[in-house]
Amino acid sequence: MERNYQQLEQLGEGTYATVYKGKNRRGEIVALKEINLDPEEGAPSTAIREISLMKELDHPNVIKLLDVVHTETKLMLVFEFMSQDLKRYMDTHGDRGALDPLTVKWFMFQLMSGIDYIHDFRVLHRDLKPQNLLINNGKLKIGDFGLARATGIPVISFSNEVVTLWYRAPDVLLGSRNYTTSIDIWSAGCIMAEMFTGHPLFAGSNNEDQLQKIFRTMGTPSEHTWPGVSQLPNWQDNFPQFMPQPLRKYVPMADALAFDLLIQMLQYKPEMRISAKDALKHPYFNEIVASIQSSSRPNNSYNTSYSNHTLPGNRPTNL
Repeated sequence: MERNYQQLEQLGEGTYATVYKGKNRRGEIVALKEINLDPEEGAPSTAIREISLMKELDHPNVIKLLDVVHTETKLMLVFEFMSQDLKRYMDTHGDRGALDPLTVKWFMFQLMSGIDYIHDFRVLHRDLKPQNLLINNGKLKIGDFGLARATGIPVISFSNEVVTLWYRAPDVLLGSRNYTTSIDIWSAGCIMAEMFTGHPLFAGSNNEDQLQKIFRTMGTPSEHTWPGVSQLPNWQDNFPQFMPQPLRKYVPMADALAFDLLIQMLQYKPEMRISAKDALKHPYFNEIVASIQSSSRPNNSYNTSYSNHTLPGNRPTNL
């Protein structure tokens, strides 16, 4: 089976896997995620989790797992190939990293469509960040489901060591283990702000510093502004007290509708954060939805049809 794929060049190296650009026997370009197996422990739990979840996921904005090759010494996951991640795209296409407003809107629509799909599938990604959003010809797909978890009823007590620090929700930073899909929405809000500005919104150096970066901007929460916050495991009564600052000054290039959506994503109280499904109905996306609906067959959902509606400038048609 392994001879069905040829490695072309190394693309990156992570904690437990190396990713290569490769091709299959038909000459089609693919991405090969190669995991060396411990002879005693076998495949890492993250790889097993990723495979089990990704075999079930099928959406234009979620990276597609094409094949799994298992030998005695390694595990190889074969994915559709994407040319770069969002971080690299911003570095090479943006003005000092910042993207133009229409590109931000188009990427956010695709991101929220992918998030809506996985949340409907009862999956939390738990590690949304620019490096895990893959770009190819203006299309965005969510990748790296190594930390993803399926949710169930009753609520499971999850680990709070999830989501790369800069995109980690304050409830997770404060030690909550009963979080929901809202943690992915906070991450998406941080990504949206970063696309507008070219730099991370909250760039802390450790858990405590990350909280203080958030508090300095949004104000130190209290039982009045966030009922129950003082009961979270990492809450400290002696947190420095900061007054909330206008978020607008940190993201001045966002228009009124973009800013309204951003505010609804970056809410302290998890239950107050907008869902991905409702975000897709936000007026911010009206132009995209109208463009897609006008060029799609009747009853054809924009969630599955819009991926063909891009211009060379990586924007949807009719915008």
